[in-house]
Amino acid sequence: MGASHRCRSSIKPDSCSSRSFVGTLWLLSGIMTAYACPKICHCTDRNGVVVQCTSRNLENIPLNLPKDTVVLLLSSNRIRHIPKETFTELHRLRELDLSHNAIESVEVGAFQGISDSLRTLDLSNNHLSSLPKDTFAKLHARVRLSHNPWHCECSLQEVLRELRLDPETVNEVSCSTSVQEEYVGRPVIQVLDSGINFCNFHHKTTDVAMFVAMFWWFSMVTAYIVYYIKHNQEDARRHMEYLKSLPSTSHVSKDYDTASSIF
Repeated sequence: MGASHRCRSSIKPDSCSSRSFVGTLWLLSGIMTAYACPKICHCTDRNGVVVQCTSRNLENIPLNLPKDTVVLLLSSNRIRHIPKETFTELHRLRELDLSHNAIESVEVGAFQGISDSLRTLDLSNNHLSSLPKDTFAKLHARVRLSHNPWHCECSLQEVLRELRLDPETVNEVSCSTSVQEEYVGRPVIQVLDSGINFCNFHHKTTDVAMFVAMFWWFSMVTAYIVYYIKHNQEDARRHMEYLKSLPSTSHVSKDYDTASSIF
C-alpha cells in the first residue's frame, strides 16, 4: 500500500504529512550524500558520476567524492603524494587520471578498494622515481607510467612484474638513472627483455659491500692485535731494563758478608 493511500486513510493527517516530509528529506539526503560533488570540481551523471577536477591547482585529492564515481579526472594539478586507502569508497571507479601532477610517492594500499573495478590508471608525467613493491597488488587496470624519472633497480623491476603496462606507452617508461650507467635513457622493458636482472646486480652489490665491511673489520682487529703486541713488547723491554738496573743478588750478598766480618 502506498504512502499517499495510507495518508488518505489516516485519521491524523498532520502526522501523516510529517512522516511524508521526513521520508522525502531522508531520500534527498541519501541522494546528496551519494552524489555530492566537491565544490572545486564539476560532476556529470553518465551511468555513474564523472568527476572533473582537471587544472584546479589541487595539492591533495578531494575528500568525500561521490560513491558512484566511475571516472575521476585529476590531471594537471599539484598533487605530490597518494596516501593509502584514498579511493577505498569508490567501488565503481573505472578510470583514474592522475597525470601531469608532481607525484613523488604512492603508498602501498593507495588503490585498495578499487582493484577489481579499475580499468585505466594514468600516472604519467609525474616525479616518480621508485614505488613500493606491492603498490599495484591485485590491480587489473592498464597502467601508464611514462615520462617519470625512474631509477632502474631491483624494486622497480619487482613493481613492473605486478602490473599491466599500457602497451601504447610501454616504451616511454625509461631509465632516468640506473644502478648500471649503461642503461640510462633506455626503455625499462627493453632492458629487462634483454635478460638483465637488476635484482641479481643488487645482490652482487650487497655481497661486495658485505665483503668490504668484513675486510675493514678484519683490518681493524688485526691492527689492534699488532698494536697490543707491540705495546706489550715495549712494556716487557722496559721491565727488563729496570731489572737489569737493580743490584744483582750475589753482589748484595757479598756486601752483607763483608759487613758481618767487620762486626
